[in-house]
Amino acid sequence: MTDLSTREGAAPAPADLRAAAAAALLASNRRRRLIRRWIAIGTLPLTLAALLFVGKILSMYAFAHQSITSYVADDYAGSESSARGQEFLNWFEPYKAPFNVGTALAGSEKLPEARAKLEESLGLATGVEVCSVRINLALVIERMGDAARADGDGAGAAELYGEALTITTEMPGECGSDEAEKQSSDPDRDMQQSKDDLEDRLKQKQQSEEQTPPEEEQPQEPDEQPSDDKLDDLKDKLEQGTQERDQQQGDDGGGSGTDKPW
Repeated sequence: MTDLSTREGAAPAPADLRAAAAAALLASNRRRRLIRRWIAIGTLPLTLAALLFVGKILSMYAFAHQSITSYVADDYAGSESSARGQEFLNWFEPYKAPFNVGTALAGSEKLPEARAKLEESLGLATGVEVCSVRINLALVIERMGDAARADGDGAGAAELYGEALTITTEMPGECGSDEAEKQSSDPDRDMQQSKDDLEDRLKQKQQSEEQTPPEEEQPQEPDEQPSDDKLDDLKDKLEQGTQERDQQQGDDGGGSGTDKPW
């Protein structure tokens, strides 16, 4: 008698079917794990970039908020430190970091350093972004002119006032638009009015310094001491005046009128 399972073309046993199905499932799972691994490896740079993007945006807002808060509290050193935190990987609105640093430096009266940072910001700004930068830059240069005038350097002050006036007059016409007002670093400041007031003030200061002639030191003449002859003449006149006054009093009979000056 022959075993049916050994016949050619006989159906496989259930145990063999289960083993084959398990092997196929394991192979399918391995393929899925391999695919997921490669997908994870491939998307890792995008994931890191997204995390860096979000972190950068949050840090920018944090540093900007801290810089503004410190500036309002007159903590200009703290404002400068926070603003410098915006400079690292400054991809978004790159003009703002040097703008905030320059504004903080101006608060600390570090005017040359503030001017350098604001000029850097102006080179990075585009469109209506330049409006606030130009206003603050002109204000810093005006204060430099005031310092030069206080030191007696009228020519240097007039030159600085002229530079500030040029920066102001070269502001684009868009700086008077509503969009420029929204971009302003100071919401309480009217951009167009600030520009007009600054121009008028700078023109007056520049003209004042250009029209003021330099003061020349007058040579001091040595005090002259009266000679002996002059002293003798003065003494004789005094004595003569006294005699005439006495004589007049005698002629008047000793009246009570006030004496006349001699």
